[in-house]
Amino acid sequence: MRDYLVFQLYGPLAAWGDIAVGETRPSALTPTKSAILGLVAAALGLRRPDTADNEADRQTWEGAHAALAEGYGMAVKVECPGLPLSDYHTAQVPSSGKGKNHMVFPTRRDELTRVARYDLNTILSRREYHQDAFCAIALWARAGTPHDLNALRDSLLAPLFPLYLGRKSCPLALPLAPRVVSTPDMETALECLSLAAVVEDLKGFWKDWQPHAWLREVRPILLWDADAETALAPQESHTRRDQPASRRRWQFAVRTEHRAHLGSHP
Repeated sequence: MRDYLVFQLYGPLAAWGDIAVGETRPSALTPTKSAILGLVAAALGLRRPDTADNEADRQTWEGAHAALAEGYGMAVKVECPGLPLSDYHTAQVPSSGKGKNHMVFPTRRDELTRVARYDLNTILSRREYHQDAFCAIALWARAGTPHDLNALRDSLLAPLFPLYLGRKSCPLALPLAPRVVSTPDMETALECLSLAAVVEDLKGFWKDWQPHAWLREVRPILLWDADAETALAPQESHTRRDQPASRRRWQFAVRTEHRAHLGSHP
């Protein structure tokens, strides 16, 4: 038996950042580990190292994020990947300068206020999102974990920083409903959170509401880290560059992720 922290994620928009080249900012079909750990870090109140005012805080916060990245395994059950959406996006950014004139802007406010308006540049990008995506997350503790699962659950119930689904423009639209369960495998742990249960709750508010037929035809996808305890045989294994290596430098390492379909809804 192993303890798991399980919680659900749903929002009108979600963006699971993938490798970005040029002006295109793609979104992966399923949640990235960096996004989930970032959400947990926000709930815990961990600050980003690149916003520190001094080197001592920068190193301390970098170590806290590194411990979080190494301390937990993850499994994801995707019941509704969501419909794709592409947005043509413009933003104003200042020139950072070179050499002695190089400037660092810890916050978005600094970017817009520390230089004259006529020194702001406009950048263009095309950003991808997923609409109405629903998934359930399971985390388990590894050796040397910085926080036990109960502490993570309490933080998700009362987060210190705002939580969002990949980007700040993607707020949550359902409670996370975090809980710690003890089960023989990760797939059993994830059974306690499902889209079907959410649909039943909605029926309680709107008696005549009926879900679309496609909700009953979805085949959930389960994705898990290599050290997971499971009775499932992976149908596919692939690598993803979403394991945080340095939050300070925004560097990510490669991890192996297994995948299998779980069948259809009744």
